[in-house]
Formats: sequence, structure tokens, C-alpha cells
Amino acid sequence: MAKKTDTRIRLRTGDRVRVMTGKSRGVEGEIIAVMPEKNRVVVKGVNVAKKTRRPTQENPRGGFDEREAPLHASNVRYLDPKTGTPSRLGSALEDGRKVRVSRKSGTKLSD
Repeated sequence: MAKKTDTRIRLRTGDRVRVMTGKSRGVEGEIIAVMPEKNRVVVKGVNVAKKTRRPTQENPRGGFDEREAPLHASNVRYLDPKTGTPSRLGSALEDGRKVRVSRKSGTKLSD
């Protein structure tokens, strides 16, 4: 069972992010999955790992599949839609609802 984290991931599926650390540093991509209980995100085309497939009747030779492995959420930064640079995310109240806000430009993000 995954350890419960106190931090909340403000990133959502479909957000454009830049990888800030690791072997894929500087690569930009779109989030395809968010795992808040593990504090991880999966970014399209980043951290690609080979998964071994055992032989089956449909695929008698077996082989390898390439799939994206999760990254820790602290290793990616949201890309500001206005400036295209990495930014932190905050929240603000708008009409009694909490909305995500880019800290760098103050742009309100639609969810």
C-alpha cells in the first residue's frame, strides 16, 4: 500500500509540463496519467521503459513493449500557457470556486 502524502498534486491530465531533473531533463510533454496517492505523473514520450512480454498464443515469440514509466511530480514543472516557461501553480477563488492559477503570469487555467 502506498504511503499517504500530505502534499496535493495540482497537475492534471492534459497539462503541458517540462521535466526538470533526470535523464530526460528539458524534455516537454503532455501528462497522460496522474497518480496522486503515489505523488507521480506519467508524461507522454518521457521515461520510456521496455517491458518484457512473455510468449502467448496470439504472440508466440513474445518480445518487448515500450511504455512510459511514472515520474515523481516534483521533477516536472507546469508550462505557463502565456509565456511557455516553467511555472508553479496556485489557486484563487473565482465566483466562490477554487481555480488553478499560474504563479508566473497570473493566468487562470480552465479545468
